[in-house]
Amino acid sequence: MKIHHLRNATIIIETGAHRLLVDPMLSDKGELPPFSFIRYKAQRNPLVELPANTDKQLAGITHCLITHSQTFGIKALQHTDHLDSRGETFLIENDIPVFSRSADTKYLEKLGLRVTAGVNYWGEQPLEEGRIVAVPAQHGHGWNHHLMANGAGFILEFPNEPSVYIAGDTVYTKDVERALTEFKPDIAIAPAGAARLDIGPPILMSLDEIVSFTRKVPGKVILNHLEALNHCPTTRAQLRETLSQHGVLEKAIIPEDGETIIVNQ
Repeated sequence: MKIHHLRNATIIIETGAHRLLVDPMLSDKGELPPFSFIRYKAQRNPLVELPANTDKQLAGITHCLITHSQTFGIKALQHTDHLDSRGETFLIENDIPVFSRSADTKYLEKLGLRVTAGVNYWGEQPLEEGRIVAVPAQHGHGWNHHLMANGAGFILEFPNEPSVYIAGDTVYTKDVERALTEFKPDIAIAPAGAARLDIGPPILMSLDEIVSFTRKVPGKVILNHLEALNHCPTTRAQLRETLSQHGVLEKAIIPEDGETIIVNQ
C-alpha cells in the first residue's frame, strides 16, 4: 500500500489497482477565504500551493472518500478544506464514484457527484473486494460540534493490505477509542492542526489528545491537517517536539506535502 499525502487532509490511498482519493481540496493557494479572522491572522486559504506532483498523482483515481462536506445543507457553509469547487469539478468531470457518510449523500448528489454509497455510523459497505466502516467523528469539543455538522471517520480493509483508519475531523472521543481498540488498524490517519474558529472551543484534537491517540494506535500514525489553513496553528516542528517529549514520536509519520508513504502489512 502507498499513501500519497498531497496537502492538508487530501490524500490518495493506493492499493492494488485502486487509487482512493480522500477529501479533495484542490484550490490554488489563497483561493478560499480565511477560516479565522480574529483569533489568527486572516490569511486566505490554502496557505500553500498543491505539490508539483499533484496532476500525476490524480491520474487514475478510481474512487473518492469524503469524510464530511456540508453544514445544514447550505452551500456557503460547505467544509471546503475537505471538498472545494475544484474538487467537485474533478470528481464530476472524471465521473469518480464517491463514498461518504449517509447524512451527506443527498447534499453531494445535488452538487452533481456520483455517490455510490452512503454509510451509517458503525455500518459498513463493500468497496471493490474490501469494505469500509463508518466511525462517528465529533467536530468540536462543546456546543460548536453541532454547528460544525459532524462527519465520519472510516475504517478501510482490503485483502492482504494493511488496515487503515481515517479519523476525519474529530476530537478524541469514546467512538474514536472504540475504533482503535476494536478494529486495531495498522495505520491511523488523524488531523493534528488543533484547529479553532474565532469563537468556541477547539474543533479538532488538541496536542494532548494527539498524544493519547498516538499511544492508543496499535501501529503507525500519519498526522496531517498541518500548515495549510489559517485556523490550524500547530506546525510540524511543534508537533514533533510534543510527540518527542511524550515518547511517542517513533510511532508517528508527519509527511511533507507531496510525500509518498509506503506501508507494509
